[in-house]
Amino acid sequence: MPASPSTARAINDRLALRLLQQEGPLTAGQLKQLTGLSRPTVADLVERLAAAGLIDVVGESGEQRRGPNAKLYGIVADQAHLAALDVRTEGVSVVVADLLGRVLAEASVPIGGETGTGPAVEQAVALVERTAKEAGVAGLHTVAIGAPGLIDPATGELRDSGGLPAWHRRLVLALQERLPETRVHVENETNLAALAEQRDGVARDRDTFVLLWLGHGTGAAVILDGVLRRGASGGTGEIGFLPVPGTAGLPSAVDCAGGFHSLAGSAGIVRLAEECGLAVAGDGAGGAGEDGRGGAGLVRGAGEAAEVVRRAVAATDSATDRVAEAVAAADSARKGVAATGSVPEAVAATNSVRKTLAATDSVRKTLATTDSVRKTVAATDSVEAGSVPEAVAVREESRFLDALADRLAVGVASVVAILDPGCVVLGGEVGQAGGTELAARVERRVRRMSPLATEVRAGVLGGEAVLRGALLTARDRAQDALFAPRQPVDQQRRRAD
Repeated sequence: MPASPSTARAINDRLALRLLQQEGPLTAGQLKQLTGLSRPTVADLVERLAAAGLIDVVGESGEQRRGPNAKLYGIVADQAHLAALDVRTEGVSVVVADLLGRVLAEASVPIGGETGTGPAVEQAVALVERTAKEAGVAGLHTVAIGAPGLIDPATGELRDSGGLPAWHRRLVLALQERLPETRVHVENETNLAALAEQRDGVARDRDTFVLLWLGHGTGAAVILDGVLRRGASGGTGEIGFLPVPGTAGLPSAVDCAGGFHSLAGSAGIVRLAEECGLAVAGDGAGGAGEDGRGGAGLVRGAGEAAEVVRRAVAATDSATDRVAEAVAAADSARKGVAATGSVPEAVAATNSVRKTLAATDSVRKTLATTDSVRKTVAATDSVEAGSVPEAVAVREESRFLDALADRLAVGVASVVAILDPGCVVLGGEVGQAGGTELAARVERRVRRMSPLATEVRAGVLGGEAVLRGALLTARDRAQDALFAPRQPVDQQRRRAD
């Protein structure tokens, strides 16, 4: 059944607006080319959208061109303003942006674990109002909030979860009361991080993948065939409660201690680093207990875990570079000796280096991956002291990364066995700090554990992914409301009658 004229107009309007969002300002001719619509149809929709205040002329295409065909049309960015919040156990961050998502102001405030529910809510709400004022915004059209915990799929509300501050749930209600004209939307933080990595990060080419959040705590977001999956109770991805070997016990319904969280949360990672002999700044777990909840120290805990992972990766990278330099130096020396037929001492010296490097089955593998440095060092303990000092020094860092990859592979392999996503992104502060080095180690282990081909990638947005995902969500919600088909006035009157 063909669409009615009004429905066809609405479809064309939405198509044009989405193109202006994605491509930026366009001329009527460019809209015609991109939409495939006729010139009269494009002229009508441009006039219609301009009359509705949704688009306006923002310039001309080329300095030498003049006339109606040269006009550039763009979305009216200040038609609505948005706010995005990243709500953590220890504080709140907020950004205020225009309808195109351009950030106008941003701020954050710490909220200590000893702060009462009322004062904590007031601090957070006041931060939103103050940031909007600094941005010169009179009112907010849409607010999107990223928070830990379960979101009820039926009501869209943050559920009362054990272990999370009461002010989280109160904050949503307080914003709705203080800003009655504003649409307030709340979403799980890991889900927002996955949205951000898919739209602006490392998963832009994937419509099916799982994001494993590695920050203070752990979580997972599942996107299958382009759709975010929340589950019957909103709990899809609560991987912190996954029972795993290597913990002191089993998790409970109200505490993820004993689950995957104990192995891969920031407190567990910091303890693992200490067990491997690495120096850790601060007080170890940032004040967090076995369950990983430690009030004001949570940011420090996530930061410490990310920093120790980052240092370990940097050390192994440096060792690999040193090995590559040693091979190049040995090859250069051998070529010189072959050309002159002399300098036996140089031959002996280069042989010492080559024996050190050849102690593994393949020098090429040593150069290609820092994971092989550990094996090289283990095989060359008998070589004279000082032959490969950089590799010896990095032994603890490599052992730490191996042990961490072993832990993460358990969680990833569990996800892969159930969902077969084809791609897992290591997100959060720790995932970003580990980079391609940690992701490659995890991928190799998953490949040995599962017959299902799975690519493991390092997230590129880190801890900023939640705020970025919240802003994208606020922008989409606002545009959906503003770009919705508008009924003619006479049709609205008939319905009212």
